[in-house]
Amino acid sequence: MMEVIEIMHSASRFPMRRREFLRVSGLVAGAVAVGAHWRAAAAPGIEVLEVRVISHQAEHYHGWPTVARRRNGQLLLVCSGSREQHVCPFGRVELMVSSDEGRSWGWPQVLLDSAIDDRDAGVVETAKGSLLVTTFTSLAYEPILERARGKAPGSGGGWPEGRLSAWLAAHNRLNAEQRRAELGQWMIRSTDGGVTWSARYSSLVNSPHGPFPVADGRLLYAGAELWSKPRRVGVCESVDDGQSWRWLADIPVRPGDDAAQYHELHGVACEDGRIVVQIRNHNPANDNETLQTESSDGGKSWSVPRAIGVWGLPSHLLRLRDGRLLMSYGHRRPPFGNQARVSLDGGRTWSEPVVISGDGLGGDLGYPSTVELGDGSLLTVWYEVMKGSPRAVLRQARWRLKS
Repeated sequence: MMEVIEIMHSASRFPMRRREFLRVSGLVAGAVAVGAHWRAAAAPGIEVLEVRVISHQAEHYHGWPTVARRRNGQLLLVCSGSREQHVCPFGRVELMVSSDEGRSWGWPQVLLDSAIDDRDAGVVETAKGSLLVTTFTSLAYEPILERARGKAPGSGGGWPEGRLSAWLAAHNRLNAEQRRAELGQWMIRSTDGGVTWSARYSSLVNSPHGPFPVADGRLLYAGAELWSKPRRVGVCESVDDGQSWRWLADIPVRPGDDAAQYHELHGVACEDGRIVVQIRNHNPANDNETLQTESSDGGKSWSVPRAIGVWGLPSHLLRLRDGRLLMSYGHRRPPFGNQARVSLDGGRTWSEPVVISGDGLGGDLGYPSTVELGDGSLLTVWYEVMKGSPRAVLRQARWRLKS
């Protein structure tokens, strides 16, 4: 299978972008819906209480985290850790736990470490209290390695011997056929609060923040088949607490769009039973914006995706205790950082943005996810390359909506 480098660094450091990797890897329409974002409500007031780095092991690059709050108040954070850079063969899925609402985080525990790159990690607690962690495996690092070895046209190599030997040692744990067989979308499950975990199994689709529960006890997973041809984008469901998954519905394609440019979905169940799913979009229309689709029949059918007036991606959706919806998303142009918007009407319209963080150096940051803490404040976690940091770190903000 052809691989393309997944990247958000500047072109001078890495020649291809995540959107290029995603491209190869893989009923609110109408006048009212199209015009809805022009009538966005004013941004709510917020107070940012604290912003700090929370990752351990600064010598490693950390990427694409998800945070979840269990019903007992414990916070779980998963990410792709032990990395050298944005694309490399060393990524593995790590878990950190906080028992004090994010004031401190435990040392990372390795949950999955395949023989190729383990990337974006999601986590959710089910209605029965089980924990599900998601990831996908990738060979997007192979073109980088080939250039370093001087085999790609116009490359010339140039890596220090120690670095090249480490990449080769990781790469050669499997032969080419075995490496291709490792590609997949994966899930692991724990029924004892994370003490022990199952072997990995297929989740059919992948998206960075994983599945989400709905009111009838099912779990839905909105995502894309990364390695299947033809590539599908849609929603899967589990009726057995996440132990197995089946395809539920395709997400329709907006006229003029290519479904291959829909990526990194996430969803949430609204108070009224409707389900909202948001989509990272790289079609020419609304490129780099978040699209949205909704279902009113439990996920069996979906509206045609529509623009909601949000530049930034990918998004994470959360229903607050008061019923409002919160979307948080990365913002990879000035101000570089992370933003959020609030909906008072189940996602039909969204407020203007609030800035959670806006001090980023560039686009290698984001993938925020947010939880509501016991006192009603919010905790958002993301990854970011910061000034003075040898590798990307995990960062968190504790903040509060004033209105």
